[in-house]
Amino acid sequence: MRAEEGVRRNLRIVVRRLLLALALLATGCSAPEAASFRDQALSWTPCHEGLECATLAVPLDYDQPDGEKIEIAVAKLPATGDPIGSLLINPGGPGGSGIDYVRDSPVSDTLRQRFDLVGFDPRGVGESTPLRCLSEADVESYLSLDMTPDTPEEEAAMVAGAKKFADGCRQNAGSLLAHVGTADAARDMDVLREALGDAKLTYLGKSYGTYLGAVYAQLFPDRVRALVLDGAIDPRISALELNEVQAKGFEVAMRAFVEDCFTTADCPFSSRTVEGALDEISRLLQRADLLPLRNQTDSRVINDTWAAFGVITPLYDRGSWEILRGALKEAFAGDGTQLLRMADVLLGRRIDGSWTNQTESNKAVNCVDHAYPGEVADYESAAKKAAKVAPRFGKFVMWDSLACAYWPTRSADADLKINGAGAAPILVVGTTRDPATPYEWAEALASELESGVLLSYDGDGHTAYLTGSSCVDRAVDGYLVDLAVPKEGTRC
Repeated sequence: MRAEEGVRRNLRIVVRRLLLALALLATGCSAPEAASFRDQALSWTPCHEGLECATLAVPLDYDQPDGEKIEIAVAKLPATGDPIGSLLINPGGPGGSGIDYVRDSPVSDTLRQRFDLVGFDPRGVGESTPLRCLSEADVESYLSLDMTPDTPEEEAAMVAGAKKFADGCRQNAGSLLAHVGTADAARDMDVLREALGDAKLTYLGKSYGTYLGAVYAQLFPDRVRALVLDGAIDPRISALELNEVQAKGFEVAMRAFVEDCFTTADCPFSSRTVEGALDEISRLLQRADLLPLRNQTDSRVINDTWAAFGVITPLYDRGSWEILRGALKEAFAGDGTQLLRMADVLLGRRIDGSWTNQTESNKAVNCVDHAYPGEVADYESAAKKAAKVAPRFGKFVMWDSLACAYWPTRSADADLKINGAGAAPILVVGTTRDPATPYEWAEALASELESGVLLSYDGDGHTAYLTGSSCVDRAVDGYLVDLAVPKEGTRC
C-alpha cells in the first residue's frame, strides 16, 4: 500500500506536467521557468534510521522565480496506517530543525496512523542552505557577553558584540540574508505541500512555528485544511514589546517552578517562601555576574548570561524541573556545570563542542522579520522598563536583541499584517503558565485570525500538545484528522 500511494502521487505530478507541456505546444509558447519549482516530484531515499529524505528546490527570491534556487531539506516518517495526507510540522525557534523534530515522532499514535509526518529545515536552517555569519568561536564569544550590562564598559562590549554579529551576517550570509524571513519560508512550505501531492495544508506548528503557520494562512488562506498553532506568538505587538512580555512569561514560569519545588523532597532553596526563593535566584545571577560559577566541563566562564540561559531552559518543560532543582543546588554551592549544559541544549551547542547554526539563523530570521529600534538608548530604556516587571530576566531578554539594531537588511514582508481572511478554522492552543510564549499571545492570535479558535490549557511548560493533557491531545487529534473544531472557549 505504501509503494502504491507514492506511485499515485508521483503520477499525478507527471500528468500535470504533461498537460502543461501539451497546452504550451498547442499555443506555440515555451514553458516558463517558474513552473520548474512548482511541479516537482520529490525523490525519497532512506535516511536517519527509519525516515525518508528528499530535497526541494525553491527560488531564493520569489520575485525572481526563474533566478537562483536554494535547497530545502525534507524528511518524512511514513504513516503506519492508511494515510489521508501529509502533516507538516515545525518545532519553533526560529532556527529549530524540522528534520530533527520529525525523528522524535512528536505526535500521537492516532496521527501517526493517518498522516505521513513531514519535517523540513526552513531556509537558512540546519541542512537547508544553512546561513552562517560567524565562526563557531565567535558565536561562543557572543553568547558569553554580559547581557545585563550595568557599567559603561559592559554596555560598550555588548554594543561591539552586537555590531560584530550583524556585520558578520552582512559579509558572510550573502544574498540569502534578505530572503531568510518567515514569509519566504511560508512560500517554501506551499511549494512543499504541492510536491507532496496535498491539495491543502495540514500543519502543526509550535512556538515560532505558530507565526510561520499564521503567515502561511495570510498568504495562502484558500490552501488551509487544518492548522494547529500551539504556544502562539502575537504578530501584532512590536519587537521590544514582545521581549518584555516574554520576560514576564519566564517570571511566571519561575514562580510556578518555585511553588512546585516546595512540594518536593529535594527543593534546594533555604527560604520557605516563594518571594524568598525568587530572591535566592536573583542573588545567584548577581553572584555569577561578579564571580563566575565553577565549570567542570570546559574553559568557558560561567557568568550571569550562561547562568540565566541555564535557568530558563528547563522552564520550557515541566518534566525537566527535577533537573533544574539539582542544577540550582549545585549552583548555590558555586558549581554552574549543569546550568551550562542546559544552556547548551537551548542554544545549539553539540556534545563535541561544535555549534549548529541555530543562534545565527534565529537572529537572522527575527531581525529581518521585524522592525527594531536603531539606537542603544532605546534598548537601555526598554531594559529598565522590563526589569521592573521581570526583575530576573527583563534586562537579559531585552539586550539579547541588540544585534537587530545594526542589521543590514529587512524582509520585504517585515511585520506582515495577519488576519488569515478566508482560511478554514485555525486552532490556536495556549498554556496558562507558558514561559516562552505567554498565554495572552494565544488569546491575541486567536482573536486576530478571522477563523481562529482558542483552546486553553491550564498548565505549565512551553506548548500543550503531548505534554500530559489528554484533553488537549484529543482535541488536537480530532481537529487534524476529522476537522472537528473544538467549541470556542474550550478549556483543558
